Amino acid sequence: MKTALLVIDVQMALAHEDATGAVRSCPEAADNIGRLLDQFRTKGDKVIHVHHHGLDPEDPFHVDAPGAAVQPFAAPRGDEAVIIKHVSSAFAGTSLEADLRAENIERVVICGATANHCAESAARSASSLGFEMVYASDAVWAYEAIGPDGVSHSAEQIHSVTLANLHGEFGAVHSTDTILNA
Repeated sequence: MKTALLVIDVQMALAHEDATGAVRSCPEAADNIGRLLDQFRTKGDKVIHVHHHGLDPEDPFHVDAPGAAVQPFAAPRGDEAVIIKHVSSAFAGTSLEADLRAENIERVVICGATANHCAESAARSASSLGFEMVYASDAVWAYEAIGPDGVSHSAEQIHSVTLANLHGEFGAVHSTDTILNA
């Protein structure tokens, strides 16, 4: 089964958020994304980078903002495809689905940011479009948040609930080691 690695939104806006002291889950996510990239590149498997470019000039992901730049460890190499999106899902308003189908890709491995936003949106969309979806549980991360009810949720809670929501219903959730050894 042909597989593609989707690296979602590993951009400087998130590194800037980290630098301000934002509390996030999965500190090993960057290393694990790097390990996935290394293996996919070594095997000659498809790697697709998805970058968010917000349309509001005040958005830290706006194309002209420093936050739109890619974090160096996840920078595209050679002829690796880059998909630019303006909304949460990598599939909405982009050529991603057509690109995957044109290359007979049947399975996608998803990593990147954030676990409960754009990475999750891509995972749900991939599953809904009929791709076998594998979500790299320790190659994504989440940030703490306060819900509309005022309840505070830790980054680890959000991360865990995201994995629970996806596993089985939308595809498989596996560790990077499990994915690399498959």
